[in-house]
Amino acid sequence: MRIGVLEAGGTKMVCAVGDENGQILERVSIATGKPEETMPDILEFFHQYSLDAIGIGTFGPVDLDRTSPTYGYIMSTPKILWRNFDLLGCIKKEFMLPIGLDTDVNASAIGEATYGVTKGLDSSIYITVGTGIGVGVILDGKAVHGMQHPEAGHILLSRHPEDTYAGRCPYHGNCLEGLASGPAIEERFGRKAKELPVDSVAWEIESYYLAQALVDFTLTYSPKRIVLGGGVMHQKQLFAMIREKYKKMLNHYVDTPYVRDLDNYIVPYSLNDDQGIMGCIRIGLDEMKR
Repeated sequence: MRIGVLEAGGTKMVCAVGDENGQILERVSIATGKPEETMPDILEFFHQYSLDAIGIGTFGPVDLDRTSPTYGYIMSTPKILWRNFDLLGCIKKEFMLPIGLDTDVNASAIGEATYGVTKGLDSSIYITVGTGIGVGVILDGKAVHGMQHPEAGHILLSRHPEDTYAGRCPYHGNCLEGLASGPAIEERFGRKAKELPVDSVAWEIESYYLAQALVDFTLTYSPKRIVLGGGVMHQKQLFAMIREKYKKMLNHYVDTPYVRDLDNYIVPYSLNDDQGIMGCIRIGLDEMKR
């Protein structure tokens, strides 16, 4: 079985082919330009293969309501040229195949739940901390959608006592993405996250915001494991700092075997950073079953 994959990002589009076991057989990376420039290259890649289905994980917001006339459209994205673009329809015109669609962060959550560190758990959360902050939620073994899809990267937070930064988000001054994304770190400290020393005060502030968000997610979604990924989380020292602050903030209000073992509750991404691609494979497989 051959499943085509499109992991659509704001900077690059990763196209791949995999099998039902999650093995990635081929992949290419295409720069995200204008739709009329980028889509022909994506379609050309897929036309090389005899595919059984295609799974898509895309940046958004994206319309995931199958009853909506704009199902599969990228909606009010900051990437202006892609606003109101019919991503799913563009691919469906070329391929008479089952084509499944979800958000990019849900694809990562699905990848971890199917092949990775949350496999076997019926509830989990995957958080990507990078250019933006996205949250994929798995409950009862399925990715959570709803009216649109959870935008938990924009939950409002209490500020760190020593943080005077106004916030990066144009909509909310003190949301998680506005305070803790990669661009927020760079704007606040004048250097990219990967260039800051491990003892920088940046990590004290960053871990404070991430721990606060994780407490909120524990209390609202009640996941059995929380996975942190994205470029900022390559700073491995953050995990111990987040766990310490999380424990203090939660203050034993939730006391389950999962939360008592924070080293196995708040964990790094697995799958060699291929969780998004592997999640798209599962999205394609699930669409075949519909």
